[in-house]
Amino acid sequence: MKFSPLAVQQAARTIAAGGVIAHPTESVWGLACDPFNAQAVERLLRLKNRPLEKGLILVSGDERDFGALLDNLSGAQLQQLHATWPGPVTWLVPHFGRVPAWISGAHHSVALRCTDHPFTAALTRAYGGAIVSTSANPAGSQAARHKYQVLRYFGDELDFVGGGATGGRRAPSEIRDLISGGVVRPS
Repeated sequence: MKFSPLAVQQAARTIAAGGVIAHPTESVWGLACDPFNAQAVERLLRLKNRPLEKGLILVSGDERDFGALLDNLSGAQLQQLHATWPGPVTWLVPHFGRVPAWISGAHHSVALRCTDHPFTAALTRAYGGAIVSTSANPAGSQAARHKYQVLRYFGDELDFVGGGATGGRRAPSEIRDLISGGVVRPS
């Protein structure tokens, strides 16, 4: 999958400056921002019309970016993560108060995905850490599978849109709960 290294750098700089961007993921386009910038997250939630209580997904191309969030996991739990990462599986992991409430929402867990999408993985490397990534659509609308859909939904309200194409998977990432082992959203 080809993408512009310049687009990666521009997207990373935009996130670092507090912007909200759209980028391709494994199956749909996502909206992304700095997870520790409350104003950026608030703006992203407003754009999507998404309630804070639902929480958001943190995505990186390198599981080391999740740092202390993985410290309290058992060897068996880490094996479960490693069996699906990098890839299109998002895991709900206890956060023990290590993420802001605007990321975890009303939950005691945080959603983490180690992506295998080339642009998104390169973006997180260029940015230097995990980013918020949530589907690029207003709440209740169909997830955007193409750049033109992102532009139709958000027009010029985003600070950057780009990065090539999605990974071609048909369903959004599967979400699994690491503690219960249950599948919250099938793929």
